[in-house]
Amino acid sequence: MSPSSQTPDPRLSINQATIKHADLVTALRVTADAGVRSIGLWREPVHAVGLDVAARMLSDSGLRFSTHCRGGFFTLPAGADRETALDDNRRAIEETATLAAAGAEGSTAVLVLVAGGLPAGSRDLIGARERVRDAIGVLAPEAEAAGVTLAIEPLHPMYASDRAVISTLGHALDIASDFAPEVVGAAVDTFHIWWDPQVLEQIARAGRENRIATYQVCDWKTPLAADVLLSRHYTGDGVIDFGSLTRAVVATGYDRDIEVEIFNAEIWADAPESVVRRTAETFAAAVSPHLA
Repeated sequence: MSPSSQTPDPRLSINQATIKHADLVTALRVTADAGVRSIGLWREPVHAVGLDVAARMLSDSGLRFSTHCRGGFFTLPAGADRETALDDNRRAIEETATLAAAGAEGSTAVLVLVAGGLPAGSRDLIGARERVRDAIGVLAPEAEAAGVTLAIEPLHPMYASDRAVISTLGHALDIASDFAPEVVGAAVDTFHIWWDPQVLEQIARAGRENRIATYQVCDWKTPLAADVLLSRHYTGDGVIDFGSLTRAVVATGYDRDIEVEIFNAEIWADAPESVVRRTAETFAAAVSPHLA
């Protein structure tokens, strides 16, 4: 899809983080105007207008809903703060169900979970990981009742201290295995897992266990930004082999939307219309050829 006038890949979904500074009405408009058929939403823009309004806006846009970001942050020890975090995740489950029902046919009720990092002053990585497992155990029955899949997202190990103590797809699947696959799965995000020597084996395992709740793509390029959170790039601009990873995901039978999720200050500073167009073009070049 080199010419910008061509139709975007029908499986492309724009994760709202890619156009972070666009409010919800703008994000929905520029995505639909570009011919993209699906969007993944973030909770903050939804909260800015209210859930009922957001659901109506999504319905009016005609777009599918691919994921809701984000729940999680489960590593706090027992106490009031942990209970507050669990309550917030309960609200996120409700939001996910409501938005999935409002989206176009083919929408998926998937809540992406970021595990959380080490609590302040703690070095107990093992304990933090167990608290993640325990929290998902608390929330799983509520997610099941709402028809929502909790997608554990492993993050690159450089985020283990402050964002996610779950660093590999294998570890995410180990936790998910305690629950039914329609209730707890995994988010397969190329930025976070491309480096893992076991990545293809674990993608295949995720397929066998029916655990791929969402496939998200963006690229890794060095040098990393000073804030490593903002080091994600358009597909094809870095070193990730989207061919091998995408073919592995497709081989599992995954046939749903594929989100592009980018955190990058320069991309955020660009006009959202340009970002969506560029996202569609780079997706068509780097990912689409491997979806057949």
